Amino acid sequence: MSPKHVVFKKVSRDKSVAVYMAKRDFVDHCDSVDPVDGVIVIDPAQLKGKKVYVMLSCTFRYGRQDMDVMGVAFRRDLFVVTRQVYPELQDKEKLTHTRVQQKLLHKLGDNAYPFFFEFPDNLPCSVSLQPGPNDVGKKCAVEFEVKAFCGENQDEKIDKQSSVRLTIRKIQFSPENTEVAPFADMTFEFLMSEKPLHVKLSLPKETFYHGEPVKANVEITNSSSRSIKDISLSVEQVTNVVLYSNDKYVKSVAKEEPEDSVPSGTTLKKEYTLYPLLAYNKDRRGIALDGRLKHEDTNLASSSIVKQEVLKEVQGMLISYKVVLKMIASGTVGSSEVSVEVPFKLMNPKSEPVKDSEPDDMVFEDFKRAYLKGVVYGDDDESPTEA
Repeated sequence: MSPKHVVFKKVSRDKSVAVYMAKRDFVDHCDSVDPVDGVIVIDPAQLKGKKVYVMLSCTFRYGRQDMDVMGVAFRRDLFVVTRQVYPELQDKEKLTHTRVQQKLLHKLGDNAYPFFFEFPDNLPCSVSLQPGPNDVGKKCAVEFEVKAFCGENQDEKIDKQSSVRLTIRKIQFSPENTEVAPFADMTFEFLMSEKPLHVKLSLPKETFYHGEPVKANVEITNSSSRSIKDISLSVEQVTNVVLYSNDKYVKSVAKEEPEDSVPSGTTLKKEYTLYPLLAYNKDRRGIALDGRLKHEDTNLASSSIVKQEVLKEVQGMLISYKVVLKMIASGTVGSSEVSVEVPFKLMNPKSEPVKDSEPDDMVFEDFKRAYLKGVVYGDDDESPTEA
């Protein structure tokens, strides 16, 4: 059977412009980012002499209403670039960078025009905070969007009837896994106890992939006079909103509460398994997700990898994970909580590079985004495609 390549399309309501793109996810490889390219098809009769532009933008939205803070939502454009597509300012050949573009131009005819953008290397990846079931208002997110529109010039107010908006994602895959196995090794001393409590928490590796269980090794040597009980392990997702408010949200996305105890003078050595999955955290307010295109497409947000030369403040939101081990040390003079934590990365596995081969056949699929439950989209959000 001939190989087929899915091409996503979206048409404006008045049919004046249509956008065709070969993919919706663009990978940040740390040293480079996949360029954004596609083809725009115009209807000269509908344009009535107007020009056609295409825009690539990265926007940080902080829906303060969603965060239980009174006030208006905050929005900031981190990156915006606009290019004129029609009338063309450059030859089509200079803006055609892939074989899929070449194939589309040939298939779609003389009214098809290519576009091409490159990301700067200091932009964050797509991420959003999951709203709760009863939340209304803007979401908190870093979003990327391709917009095509027509007008007398690029600064005039955009007519929704003759514009197309497509949300894309900038994602990051795991770097080559290091040999470092993170661990924490701590000693605790208590009042009225001659000997200490020794706790070691370790992970087999630094990076885990989405969907993969996180195995944590616990070693407790209780030489103290206290008894250890109420042991719990959790994976905590830490979201730092660094651009606007420097807020921090800590959410447990996986938890294990075994019935193990470690009486005075005994030891415990055991492996526990945690499952940090979105499936167990649906509808939980404030959980950070990788940018969403379709409900089944996304997962918990990936750990943020920030390049050394990039300011953290322009990243919008920074995501990190840690395994936290907690226990109660109980004795005759009272009880106290003991905790140990180990950071790790949660990411997508690095994919094989896709060869820019020319497909024998292309399948066109409508470019639609499923909406986050509980989010009310305003005038400046993407509207559903009309047939």
